Amino acid sequence: MLHVLAVFAAAVLFGTTGTSQALGPDGATPLAIGAVRLAIGGTGLALIAFTLARRHRIRAERRPDAAPRPRLGIRPLALMVLTGVCLATYQPLFFLGTERNGVAVGTVIALGSAPIMAGLLEWLLTRRAPSAAWMVATALATVGVVLLGAGGASSGAGAGGTDPIGLLGSLGAAASFAVIANAQRRLLDAGWDPFTVVGAMGASSAVIAIVALPFVDLSWLSTTAGVVMGLWLGIATISIAYVLFTWGLSGLTAATAATLTLGEPLTASILGIFVLDERLSALAIAGLVVLAAGLALLAWGSRSARDPRPFAVEG
Repeated sequence: MLHVLAVFAAAVLFGTTGTSQALGPDGATPLAIGAVRLAIGGTGLALIAFTLARRHRIRAERRPDAAPRPRLGIRPLALMVLTGVCLATYQPLFFLGTERNGVAVGTVIALGSAPIMAGLLEWLLTRRAPSAAWMVATALATVGVVLLGAGGASSGAGAGGTDPIGLLGSLGAAASFAVIANAQRRLLDAGWDPFTVVGAMGASSAVIAIVALPFVDLSWLSTTAGVVMGLWLGIATISIAYVLFTWGLSGLTAATAATLTLGEPLTASILGIFVLDERLSALAIAGLVVLAAGLALLAWGSRSARDPRPFAVEG
């Protein structure tokens, strides 16, 4: 149950992103925010995770029955770098979807598709079908985010139809997240420490973001609001959130973890109502109720142990 709570806590932190941006300074573009977020968050994530990984390794090596450390070969290294690339790729694709179709529709498409893609990808990789609890919970959660998006889009962007380029951006963001969840699952099943896995993702994504910084407008960082927003988005929604997510993933399937992150739109909607004074339609409120029911069902169904059979990852 602690693993479920860790992933859901990460989703809550993820869900503060939109509100943080709304309360931030004017003139900060989505690409600039994403680059700063990853540069700060990826670096912090690497520092925190690698420190925890070292402590975990020292304690493990003191045990008489300690398992040998996995060998860092081409394939594990490629999977680690892949997670960082996908984390960096997620940012512009997600913002492209929200820019073209509005925040509600873009977020719903990306987050509603992610657990389905993660479950299908895991099914293809392991030949193990997701559990019945996952299928029912994901169905409920997906219906919830669709209702939430439809209700939110009824009077905003996206009401006139879905832009195909924005649709591809949102689906691409969902696919990026699904790859991250499954790549990390493969590394964890191969014996890699979860903090080493998430630290590698943070380091590789930070390198990509730092390379992009000279090409974006960072003038908004000269304001107090800009600095606060950058630090929160980087440290809270990347560094801390992904440490929680990856540790939680060590005790869950990728499909279950991806579905639990649907708590992100739930959090974003609640913050929008009480912090940004947004108004939701009856349809959107119904979506929140259905989404909460799906998450509750998934948490209950995740009490049983995960199938321990590992992926075969060669060094």
